[in-house]
Amino acid sequence: MSTLLHIDSSPRAASVSSRLTAAFAAKWKQQHPAGTVVHHNTSHENIPYLSEAAVDAFFTPAAGLTAEQKRVLATSDRLVDELLAADVIVLGVPMWNLSIPASLKAWIDLIVREGRTFAFTPNGVVPLVPPGKRVFVFSARGGAYPAGTPFHSLDHQEAYLRTILGILGLAEIEFIHAEHQSDAPGAAAEGLARAEHALAALAA
Repeated sequence: MSTLLHIDSSPRAASVSSRLTAAFAAKWKQQHPAGTVVHHNTSHENIPYLSEAAVDAFFTPAAGLTAEQKRVLATSDRLVDELLAADVIVLGVPMWNLSIPASLKAWIDLIVREGRTFAFTPNGVVPLVPPGKRVFVFSARGGAYPAGTPFHSLDHQEAYLRTILGILGLAEIEFIHAEHQSDAPGAAAEGLARAEHALAALAA
């Protein structure tokens, strides 16, 4: 049975990125009626930020974990298990200050686990997430950051997500950007329409 991991990160009720991921999830469910959808909105849930206790627990061998360390790791373990079980991952990501919301970074910090989702070796980093998972990222941006323009270097959103997810072995990533959302209404509507057209063309 197929599983979709659906992660939103905008707190807004009228979120463009969440609107796009919801449409994607509905399309996916039509194509996989027996499939399972696991949904989180990191801005609405109490995703904990990394603490000293959590970092210590991350680097403690499983056999040596105390009961308290196991409790500290419980959320991370659950989120990692969800990631490993998913066949498709869809992320809704508004661009905040040229990057991603802090709550989404908190989720990422809990799934990037040495020994569970990646490993350091003498030859570099080795992904531990099974290959073949597809990732779709729907972002909402106030402006636009196309390659070849002075604004492209300001896009720390896509570059970061490609890099950090790639470390885990998530290499099949497709980005769909709803751009110009802070510009004039016509430009914002056109940016959303382009993203919706790209979504409609996807094979989920």
